[in-house]
Amino acid sequence: MTEKFIRNEHLNFIKKQIALIKDSAKKNVPPTVLAAVIELANAKILDLFPNISMDQQELLDLSRLKTDNEYVQYIQRLSSFLLPFPKLTEPQLKKMFPKNKKLKLPDLSKIDLSHLTYLSWNDLGSNKKFIVYELDGKMVGIECRFITTSKKNICSFCNSFSEVTYFSTVTKAKKSNNPDYYKSIGNLICADSSECNKKISNVDYLTTFLKDSLLM
Repeated sequence: MTEKFIRNEHLNFIKKQIALIKDSAKKNVPPTVLAAVIELANAKILDLFPNISMDQQELLDLSRLKTDNEYVQYIQRLSSFLLPFPKLTEPQLKKMFPKNKKLKLPDLSKIDLSHLTYLSWNDLGSNKKFIVYELDGKMVGIECRFITTSKKNICSFCNSFSEVTYFSTVTKAKKSNNPDYYKSIGNLICADSSECNKKISNVDYLTTFLKDSLLM
């Protein structure tokens, strides 16, 4: 049995490729075109995993799938190889935000770690959003201010059109000639982070934002 090697964002990416294949099939494109769409999807999926074994390549291969039921079974099989989000304790989370003495934590027992790319929760009392992510092998967390917009827009993390909130965080950037200088960066992300985790298929923006915020 192969080891777990698929991240939540990888599975979301694979689901999007399957959706593209199904959409092409519904449009009754010529068989050669559909075959090319499937071949490209397969290649993109394999590109996510540059150092996998032959068994893992075989597991990911969707070129022989034909029916909706086969695609459902394929996703179910892959789900058993999901790498869960690292299990965290309340003391570990508090250590990430040492300046926040009144930190309100989520109920960790109710969070499905198997389908999580990043952990996030809101403190409505202080209008703060907290984001925790494993960055370069280390768990990091940032604290942001958020403003509910009640509008739909493109989420910077999952790149989908959804109800968003504007959030901003102050970086550790300093200027030697101005000790009071600070740089604030912000963007729009899904108001519901659980929905965002269901859609995010690329973590490039998320990691860049965190590195900029933490100056890593």
